[in-house]
Amino acid sequence: MKIGIIIGRIGGVDGVALETEKWITILEKIGHEVFIISGEFEQWKMKRPNHYLFPVLSFFSPEAEWGQRKAFYNMDMDPTPLFEHVEEISELIYHKLDKWIKFNKIDIILSENASALPCHLSMGIGIKKLVERTGVPAVTHDHDFHWERGSRYVSGHKEINQFLDENFPLILPGVKHAVINTFGVETFKERFNIDATLVPNVMDFDKPYAIPTKENELFLRQLGVAVGDIPLLQVTRIVRRKGIETAISLLDILHDKKLKLIITGNPKDDENQDYYNELVDQIHDLNLTNQVTFGWHKVLNHKDLSEVYAHGRACTYFSTYEGFGNAFVESVLAKKPIFVNNYKPVYMPDIGSKGFKTVMLEDSKLELSKVQQMHDIIYNTEMCKEIGEYNFQIGKKYFSYQVLEEKLTELFKF
Repeated sequence: MKIGIIIGRIGGVDGVALETEKWITILEKIGHEVFIISGEFEQWKMKRPNHYLFPVLSFFSPEAEWGQRKAFYNMDMDPTPLFEHVEEISELIYHKLDKWIKFNKIDIILSENASALPCHLSMGIGIKKLVERTGVPAVTHDHDFHWERGSRYVSGHKEINQFLDENFPLILPGVKHAVINTFGVETFKERFNIDATLVPNVMDFDKPYAIPTKENELFLRQLGVAVGDIPLLQVTRIVRRKGIETAISLLDILHDKKLKLIITGNPKDDENQDYYNELVDQIHDLNLTNQVTFGWHKVLNHKDLSEVYAHGRACTYFSTYEGFGNAFVESVLAKKPIFVNNYKPVYMPDIGSKGFKTVMLEDSKLELSKVQQMHDIIYNTEMCKEIGEYNFQIGKKYFSYQVLEEKLTELFKF
């Protein structure tokens, strides 16, 4: 079949984009032809006619930015202009998508989180109109939902909040929903009486990853990690729920100038950079300027992530909330020990319960016993290797491409 993927951006290192690429690999392997329409092709080589750039779909487009600002940040007294804007732009998006699927004779569309999280209001409504008006079969890959994001998607206008409840996620007859965790399955059953399909995030455990070489050792040298230093890795975006301040506090408690924390995320992912500035202040106040490095300017794609992991000692992942936790499975794939917070609502039900060896915090508290466990692992390279190998085998069993192939083969039966 011809499957048309609708996505805000692809080719970067955010979780949705990364998982979409894996889905594409498996969908093509099992015989489907994949088409992509996206607002941005970041580190992605476009191939015509299967790839189509439609900038309006970008989360950073003026159309999306204005909608977010008026819905959630700088609300007008009257929300009518916002609704008019969403109607106008969603019509534009609908017509473009309609022409796209007809021109390419697409059989099924796959909406990548755009129909679940309202980070681009007009895009979500445009996709809804497409399904309603054309009857095209649809799968929505729902990574997370607006009610899970605290106050981020709560408006001062009750009409807007009602609008979100009515349109996100996309609930229409015949639409199949793939969710990335058990909580998502339970949520769909409780809220909508719909049986969603659990498709966990995966990694390619059969492909070499994060293999140390002389060449990729230079990658950390360029980030200020000298010979003899011990790099700890925070391979996440810079957003508040990632709990990066806990990793910085750990560095302070361990009190070893040879320890270096590499943070790979880009500050532009942080709304107004408030959280990023708090981290900078924390680093300054704790006198850790020479031990913490922001490496986003060097980390642009997956190959770069592999280079970062290759020479790291261990990974910090003290998130408070995640839809899944790609960085956890990446650390397992890279055979690195991982220090984790029991993040809600996913970690224990979907990942921690599988038997991985970790040091796990509760409520981000750096208790003395936990810090001692992390200390013992960091300074014992043989233990690091043993833990890495053990976790790798568990990861391969539960989060491999083989698991994804089984799930997608069933999901795309129409």
